[in-house]
Amino acid sequence: MEEPNESRIITVDVSNEMRTSYLNYAMSVIVSRALPDVRDGLKPVHRRILFDMYEMGLRANTSYKKCARIVGDVLGKYHPHGDASVYDALVRLAQDFSLRYPVVNPQGNFGSIDGDPAAAMRYTEAKMSRIGEEMMFDIQKETVDFGPNYDDSLQEPTVLPASFPFLLANGSSGIAVGMATNMAPHNLQEICDAICAVIENPDITIDELMEYIKGPDFPSGAIICGMKGIKDAFTTGRGKIVMRSCYEIETHDRGHDQLVFTEIPYQVNKADLVKKIDDLRKDGAIPSISTVRDESDRKGIRIVIELKMGSEPMVTLNQLFARTALQTNFNVNSLALVDGRPRLLTLKEMLVYYIRHREEVVTRRARYDLRKAQERAHILRGLKIGLDNIDEVIRIIKESNDNTVAAEHLMGRFGLDLLQAQAIIDMKLGRLSHLETSKILEELGDLEQKIAYYQDLLSDEKKILKVVESETRAMPGSLAPKDHRLTKILREEIGQSTLEDFIKDEEVVVLISNKGFAKRIPSEEYEAHGRAGKGTRTTKLQDGDFVDHMFVASTHEYVMFVTNAGKAYYTKVFEIPEASKTAKGTSIKNILQVDTTEKITSIISFKEFSEDTYLMMATRHGVIKKVSLNNFRNAKTRGIIALNLDEGDELLQCEFVQEGDEVMLITKNGQGLRFSQSDVRAMGRASHGVRGIRLLGKDEVAGLLKVDFNKRILMVTENGQGKQVTFDSFSVHGRGTQGQKIYRIGGKASCIVGALAVNDENDVVCVTLMGQTLRIHVNHISIQGRNASGVKVVTMKSAKDCIVAIASTSGEDDDNPEDVEKAFETDSIPGVVEEIDSTPETE
Repeated sequence: MEEPNESRIITVDVSNEMRTSYLNYAMSVIVSRALPDVRDGLKPVHRRILFDMYEMGLRANTSYKKCARIVGDVLGKYHPHGDASVYDALVRLAQDFSLRYPVVNPQGNFGSIDGDPAAAMRYTEAKMSRIGEEMMFDIQKETVDFGPNYDDSLQEPTVLPASFPFLLANGSSGIAVGMATNMAPHNLQEICDAICAVIENPDITIDELMEYIKGPDFPSGAIICGMKGIKDAFTTGRGKIVMRSCYEIETHDRGHDQLVFTEIPYQVNKADLVKKIDDLRKDGAIPSISTVRDESDRKGIRIVIELKMGSEPMVTLNQLFARTALQTNFNVNSLALVDGRPRLLTLKEMLVYYIRHREEVVTRRARYDLRKAQERAHILRGLKIGLDNIDEVIRIIKESNDNTVAAEHLMGRFGLDLLQAQAIIDMKLGRLSHLETSKILEELGDLEQKIAYYQDLLSDEKKILKVVESETRAMPGSLAPKDHRLTKILREEIGQSTLEDFIKDEEVVVLISNKGFAKRIPSEEYEAHGRAGKGTRTTKLQDGDFVDHMFVASTHEYVMFVTNAGKAYYTKVFEIPEASKTAKGTSIKNILQVDTTEKITSIISFKEFSEDTYLMMATRHGVIKKVSLNNFRNAKTRGIIALNLDEGDELLQCEFVQEGDEVMLITKNGQGLRFSQSDVRAMGRASHGVRGIRLLGKDEVAGLLKVDFNKRILMVTENGQGKQVTFDSFSVHGRGTQGQKIYRIGGKASCIVGALAVNDENDVVCVTLMGQTLRIHVNHISIQGRNASGVKVVTMKSAKDCIVAIASTSGEDDDNPEDVEKAFETDSIPGVVEEIDSTPETE
């Protein structure tokens, strides 16, 4: 067997080889493919397409050529990659919904905003637009450098003259290796004004530039909400710009409202957007939507969303903006190549680099024109000498054996150089006429003026900048005379408060069933009954489901949920769909991203997040914890870990507490413990909590109340007994003790279901296992001693029925809205917590 040739084996370090090869590949992608040059704003493929179309003579005033021919020419001469990459780049340069100012004029199917692809390149045609020509203007005057193509057979420009500010006007996007760029388009008139402002005042600030460039101007229009993202993008190169669709609220002939969207955010696929909205309608996630139609045509976009009768348009809008691409973010990352290296650029830096590029182009153009003018003037001066001595010139030429000898004699006789002598020899006899002689002298005079102008121009940098400024000022009028800003800018930052102005602020009862169906009902729909009445049905229950939670809150308040797994979520009350008394409601999973294994165990409502307000939380096994409400700000609909629970324990109830407050824990077997909230230290996330009350046997906590001497403790048992007890009937004890007797259990009264703090202006609403509801005036329920067994409050229709939940609401006779609002600040059935950060405290 032949021995291997060791001279052909190269030993290398794999790690070094991988590092070197990867870096070479990364730099190739960064410099030669994915990132635009800050000067002309183009990637290599775009630059090659435009230059090839220029060489093919595809001007704005010429005929179209097949895209297949253009793509083939680009591939063969300059861009040795796949034809799909070149054609896709060509298509994007022509799409008016992708580029604010297209540089290619298309003919045929070039795709749509619905995501439809362009037709095959053999069917479509293209040529340069007027703006595309402007990118190539003066390229023949040695204004830019050229370099070899991929096989060194041709020369291609390394950058275009770009008298049109492509990067700022059209933006750019691209993903390189380890970095990406995403630059927004802007309005041409605003860009040109800003360029002139920088030329006139090199020390201009970003804030002053924003007087000229208001913000991005997207080809799809829409609305930019807030100035913060724009300011961040202009000052740092990075910023999150919030975009919203333009809409109108119309009234249908049948009397219900419909939302009509006429503009959508940049780069949003309209067909996918309409499908997403319809899917939300089918799933019941936005139950107020009746139908969705796309009525768009060549005149513009028109997405029609019909609402059901009585639906609140602004609530539906808020849900659509939160769940669909009708509101989206454009994340600006202004990364471009500066001297071949990627740099993150501010607005002013982009303007300065473009001005420098234009200054260099104008300078090189002036040098080229000066040289050409001087060369032509030199020839004309020789012709003038020849015309002044025409008879002698003719004699010398006639007497010479050939043109070479004639040129030598002319050079010797009149002091000409070879070029001048040859021009005299090549001059036609027709130019000896008096008229032609005058034209030569006139042309020479014009050239001498131009030479003086070019020399003067090149002698002063400020004059070069004046030329750049004058050409920039003339650009909008010649390229886009009827152009106007498409994207509107709202200076105010968007937020829930803006939409809440359109939502009626009213108190509602929110019901959540054991199987996770939620709805809200105006509290006015509950009629008060006398004590021991039978009540009315409040929800249609199916398959053994029953109402598990009920609370009263304002539509503008936050609602926070805690599940049996210890996760916390929040939403706004008005985002819970309103429904009738007999309706089943909407699955809570359409509102919150709750896992299928989780069950909501506690709910609380509040007006705003605050660091000075605390949540005192209690579990069924007697553990309590105090956490600042501000710790729950990040819960939202996705949820965060709220509490580390012991096995078999669950969160029961929460109360807002502040400095100086006292709270009471009440157990199912009738024990009550009053203690100061200061006995419980404030905890962070992920802590376990401390013992609140010492439980005997299988006793569990039934309620947590904040002590308020203007109110009384109302308790209802599982079999419908109830009573009121005053807070001052109990003395303050230490945390972790057994407390005092609060209810005599046994006989008529079974275990306590819940406890509320109430006064004479309150009603109490009771819900049974089978869905029966009863609203009772509090003053119809007796105030008794600590050891009493209470009175009959609810009469169940079935012996198998029992009370499962109670909540307080304002009495129907209360006409003072402020008192009503105050009554509901702490009296809903609450319960929510967060995961905490400290070591569990032991007793």
